[in-house]
Amino acid sequence: MFVPQGASILHADLDAFFASVEQRDDPRLRGRPVIVGAGVVLAASYEAKAFGVRTAMGGGRARRLCPHAVVVAPRMSAYSEASKAVFEVFEDIAPVVEGLSIDEAFLDVSGMERSVGSPVEIAERLRHEVRARVGLPITVGVARTKFLAKVASAVAKPDGLLVVPPDEELAFLHPLPVERLWGVGPVTARKLRERGITTVRQVAFLPESILVSMLGQGSGRHLHALAHNLDPRPVQNRRRRRSIGSQRARGRAPWSYASVDADLVTLVDRVTRRMRRAGRAGRTVVLRLRFDDYSRATRSLTMPDPTASTERILATARTLVDDAMPILEQRGLTLVGISVTNLDDDAQLVLRFDHSEALDAVVDLVRERYGAQAITRAVLLGRASGITMPMLPD
Repeated sequence: MFVPQGASILHADLDAFFASVEQRDDPRLRGRPVIVGAGVVLAASYEAKAFGVRTAMGGGRARRLCPHAVVVAPRMSAYSEASKAVFEVFEDIAPVVEGLSIDEAFLDVSGMERSVGSPVEIAERLRHEVRARVGLPITVGVARTKFLAKVASAVAKPDGLLVVPPDEELAFLHPLPVERLWGVGPVTARKLRERGITTVRQVAFLPESILVSMLGQGSGRHLHALAHNLDPRPVQNRRRRRSIGSQRARGRAPWSYASVDADLVTLVDRVTRRMRRAGRAGRTVVLRLRFDDYSRATRSLTMPDPTASTERILATARTLVDDAMPILEQRGLTLVGISVTNLDDDAQLVLRFDHSEALDAVVDLVRERYGAQAITRAVLLGRASGITMPMLPD
C-alpha cells in the first residue's frame, strides 16, 4: 500500500483490553460475550458490545441486555502485566512512544522508511508482534496528525488497520459524526445537535467566532482547528504526571460525614502510596465532588512545602471536606475524589522526616511484602476498598 509522505503517526489501541485478556487466558471465553466487573462494567468484549453493553454501565442493566454473557471478576495484576508487555513491543518498534493509558499510545515512525519500512509496514509489524508476543488484538490508525490517527483507529476497530493519506484527510474526516472530534462529549454533542450540527463537515464550515459564541473560547477554537485537521502537537516520550489522584463513586446511597471520611482515608492512602512509589511529592491537594444532580465542584488548598506524607495530605483533605459540608448537606454526594498537584521529585527536596513519614515507610514496606490488605486503618475494617485501576508507570 502506498502512503504519501507525512502519514507517519501511529495510534495503537488494544481492543476491549480487559475482556481480551480474559479471553486470552481462558479459552472457554473466546467467541463468547464477556463482561468484566459485576457491579459496574469495567470492560465488555465485542461479542457483548453487540448487545449494547458498554463500559461504565451498571451491571444489572448489562446482564439484562446480554443475559447469556459471562461475568468475570477483574484481575488488575494480569492487565498491568499485559500492558507492560505491549509497551515493550511499542518501544521495540518505534523510537518515540507517547503512552496515553495502559492500553493505547502514539508512535512516531517518521524517518524509518529506509531502515525499517513504510509507516503502514511498521503498523502491520506492530499488530503482528502484539498478537504473537502478548496474544492480544490491537487496532492501529496511521495519519499525519495525532488527532486523525486516533480517529482512524477508532473507525478501524476492532482488530483493524486504517491509513489516512494526507491528500484524503478531509474527505475521510468530514462525513464523520461530531462525536468523533476529540473533546466532544455528551454535553457538547447535545449543544451542537440542538443546532442541527451533526457532522464534522458542518463544524468545519462554521466560522470560528460562531463556535466560540456557542461553546466558549477554548472549546470553540479547539473544535474549529480539529475540524480542519489542524493539530500541530508532536508525539513526545511520555512526561511525568502533573498530578496523582483517585476517586470513588458512592452512588445515591445515604451518606454521612463518617462514611465520607472513610472514603477520604481510602483515597488519600492510595494516592500517597503511589506518590511515594514514584518518588514524588506535592503541594496542592484538590478535592473533587459530584452531587445528586450530577453537577460537580472542586476545592483546593496549597500547603507550605511539598510532601508525600499520608497524614499531612489527609489533614489537608479533611479541611477541604469540612469547608464543603454546607453544600454537601444541600445537594447530596455521589462521588468524591482526591488528587495532589504541583508535583516534584522528592529526591530533590528537603523534607521534614517526622514520625508520620517514618510510619508511611514501614507501612509501605509491609504492603509491598505481604499485600495491600496486610495492614489497614481500623476505620476501614470490613469495608470494601474498591477497585484500583492499573495505570502507566510515572
